[in-house]
Amino acid sequence: MKKVLIAAFAITLFTACNQEKTAFIDNEKLIENYQEKKDMEATYEAKIAAFTKIKDSLGKEFQKEVTAFQAKAKKLPQSKAQQLYQQLGQKQQMLQQQFQQQEQAIAMESQKEVDSLLGKIDTFVTNYGKTKGYTYIFGKNKAGSVLFGADKNDITTQVTDALNKAYADKK
Repeated sequence: MKKVLIAAFAITLFTACNQEKTAFIDNEKLIENYQEKKDMEATYEAKIAAFTKIKDSLGKEFQKEVTAFQAKAKKLPQSKAQQLYQQLGQKQQMLQQQFQQQEQAIAMESQKEVDSLLGKIDTFVTNYGKTKGYTYIFGKNKAGSVLFGADKNDITTQVTDALNKAYADKK
């Protein structure tokens, strides 16, 4: 009987040792609560606000030119008025292209930083999983990669806290 108990205990111990450690992270919560992402958003909000301020200022200046032209055009010969009107149209087109280029530059820069941020998160989670002995860490999102996970296997808060601590330590 003693041998049977020892064998059962050994089998139970062996089985317990061979179980894989798995968990999941709610991707949206992780990213939403990651301080570096919040800081990046604040930076881009400031850039966009500054750009909008410049754009609005230049738009107001251009509108003043248009108003002045309209008042002046009534007194000019039609050919001269047409020439000035074309110049204003070209200036407007140039301003619009300039604004569009600046908007695209900000968007590209932002996308590059978002991609970099996601890469940092991926590397961090990989290292976190290795350090903590996980075989798998799944990502939960609305697309359904993990449709359900027991709360005990949700390590979103622990990873977010560790990620924010690592970011704060770098600052």
